[in-house]
Amino acid sequence: MIKLIDLLIEQESILISRRSPEERSKNFLIATQKKIQQYIKDGGKGDLNLSNTPITSLPQGLKVGGNLNLYNTPITSLPQGLTVGGNFIGGGIKITSLPQGLTVGRNLNLYNTPITSLPQGLTVGGDLYLNYTPLSKTHTLNQIKTMAPGVKGDIFI
Repeated sequence: MIKLIDLLIEQESILISRRSPEERSKNFLIATQKKIQQYIKDGGKGDLNLSNTPITSLPQGLKVGGNLNLYNTPITSLPQGLTVGGNFIGGGIKITSLPQGLTVGRNLNLYNTPITSLPQGLTVGGDLYLNYTPLSKTHTLNQIKTMAPGVKGDIFI
């Protein structure tokens, strides 16, 4: 009787992926872009979860009715006209600034990002999280409150 382990040892190539890592990454990015396009076609209702995807940009004027989750993505900038009806979860992303006029209906989480400034016209209906950011290390809480008068909730540095 032939055992599975014997087959695997003899046929090492049986476990080799048919796609290269580059091809898998490219396909994942295409699938993510299609997800965003479908979300827009569906009217921007509900949450848009893009966490742990290879997305590097978002379309201009994107309106997210629910939560926007960009946690742990390589995105480096956000588009003008971005509005988020719910929470914006951006912990671990690589942005250093936000677009002017950014509106977030609930909480804005920029935990552990390289953010160095806040834009004029920033509106946050809930709390602003700036823990472990250069901004929180170079400014006091009162200075950040002055920079972001449109934050309705608490600011955490």
